[in-house]
Amino acid sequence: MFHRILVPLDGSERAERALPVAVRLARASHGTLIVVQVLDIDTTLYIAPEMMISESVVHVESSRAGQYLIQATAALKQEGIPIEQCVLLGIPASMLLSAITSYNADLVVMCSHGRTGFLHWALGSVAEKMARISPVPVLILREHGSILAGPHPDPTRPLRALVPLDGSTASKAAMAPAAALIAALAAPASGALHLTRVVQPATSERMMLPYQRNMDDMVQKTKHSLQKTAENVRDGFEAPSVTPLGLRFTCSVALDTDVAHALIRVAENGEDAEGAGIFGGCDVIAMATHGRTGIDRLALGSVTERVLHATRLPLLVVPISRKTLQNSADEQQYSYEHSGHLPCYELSK
Repeated sequence: MFHRILVPLDGSERAERALPVAVRLARASHGTLIVVQVLDIDTTLYIAPEMMISESVVHVESSRAGQYLIQATAALKQEGIPIEQCVLLGIPASMLLSAITSYNADLVVMCSHGRTGFLHWALGSVAEKMARISPVPVLILREHGSILAGPHPDPTRPLRALVPLDGSTASKAAMAPAAALIAALAAPASGALHLTRVVQPATSERMMLPYQRNMDDMVQKTKHSLQKTAENVRDGFEAPSVTPLGLRFTCSVALDTDVAHALIRVAENGEDAEGAGIFGGCDVIAMATHGRTGIDRLALGSVTERVLHATRLPLLVVPISRKTLQNSADEQQYSYEHSGHLPCYELSK
């Protein structure tokens, strides 16, 4: 699925940790790597005129950046991996957004922390901004976490991605990208998706809501819904691009008032109190979310944002189209009006 993979680098070893992951994905799809370094010249707006960066300095830094990209990818080119390189000048998030469009990238792979300083940028903050505004999926690797650079180290279980669902079409948008990612990284072995949904127990203010009068019944219905979704995907009725990948599916329902905490607990620890038993945890979390357009209007689903800040696992953030989002909202409103049941939680509010 991912054929043009953009990797932002900033000259640091931390940022370069994204390269092996991107290489594995490119090999699986016979795709191309687009390696980009952005020189942040916007810092000149905040210093005295006598300290303005001269054109000669910018030229020197641009040349250094170009040489750095050549050196960083030399070994990959020798292996026959198609690579395109680009040095850009400007605000990092804005320039990366432009690069996605200009180079027709369909995935961004980046680490959450990197260099800061003169003509460099804080990769952590840029990663968060890209998760909010990118029109294509963004795979964010954690600084001290797993980076998925080699074969899965545990032969007793498949490489697995956690995909949280909330009963809406919008939340299912992450399934196909997550499946493509896991299939590519697990090859030649088989990968797996773990579908989960968080049921929030009743609070004193919400005790009268119909779906909280019988929590056991609610959990069973939710578990059945997840299993039905997995069956539909396996049979090609939902997310048909996933079916040929031959992935395994597991499902679970988590009970927690804190959705983000529950998702991280299930993904990292494999805790599964209301599902298919102990399944060994996950290697990636994939979440669908949506944001406002424009660098100056950043919005990210609160659950997704909290998971991004707290998890040790790589996080695949999948943008939702406005059409899908509207259809999802209409579906949830229809469901509430005809059944009296509210969604357990919403990923993107």
